[in-house]
Amino acid sequence: MTREAYHKALKELQDEVLQMASMVGTAIKESIDALKNRDIEKSKVIVKNDMQVNKKRFDIEEKCIRLIATQQPMAIDLRTLASIINVITDLERIGDHAEGIAKISISIGQEPLVKPLIDMPKMADKALSMLQRCMKAFVDRDAVTAKNICNEDDEVDALYDKIYSDLVHLMIENPKIIKDATYLIWAAHNIERIADRVTNIAERVVYMVTGKMEEMNVSKY
Repeated sequence: MTREAYHKALKELQDEVLQMASMVGTAIKESIDALKNRDIEKSKVIVKNDMQVNKKRFDIEEKCIRLIATQQPMAIDLRTLASIINVITDLERIGDHAEGIAKISISIGQEPLVKPLIDMPKMADKALSMLQRCMKAFVDRDAVTAKNICNEDDEVDALYDKIYSDLVHLMIENPKIIKDATYLIWAAHNIERIADRVTNIAERVVYMVTGKMEEMNVSKY
C-alpha cells in the first residue's frame, strides 16, 4: 500500500467512526422520544437497529487491525488506530444504552408514565451534545475541548440525582408505582452511562493528540 493509499484508508476509517457516532446519536434521541411518547413500535425498531451498530463496530475494528498488521504504523498513526478501536467500543456501548432505554419503553408497554418526562430529555440532550462535540474534537484533534467535555459529565450526574430523588419520593407516596418508577430510574441511568462513555471517548482523543493517558472526571456511579 502506498503512503497516499494508506492515508486515504485512515481518512475513510475516521469517516466510518463519525457515521457510527451519528447512528448511536440518532438512537439516543429516538429512544427518549419513543419513551416520552409511548411509541412502542419505534422502540422495537431501535432495538432491531442496534445490530447495525454492532456490525459497524466490528467492521471498523477489523480494518484497524488490518492496517496495524500490514502497515506497522508509528507514533501518531498508531495512537490514532488504537484510539479508534477504543472509541468504537464506547460508541457500541452507547448504542447498547440507547437500546436499553427502548427495551424499558417496551417493558412499560402502553401504560402511561408515572410522571411526565421533563429532566430526562434534558439529560439526554446534554449527553447527545457532549457526544457530538466530542466527535468534532476527535476530527479536529482538539485535546483542550475534549478535556472540557469531560467536566460536563457532572451536569448529567446532577440531573440523574434529581430524577432518582423525585422518583423515589413518588414511590414512597404510592408504592403501587414502584415497578414503573424503577423502569424510569433505569432509563435515566442508561443516559448517565452514555455520558460516562463520552468521557471515555474524550480521554482517547486526548491520548491520540498528546500521547498521554489520563483518566478524567471519574464517575461516582
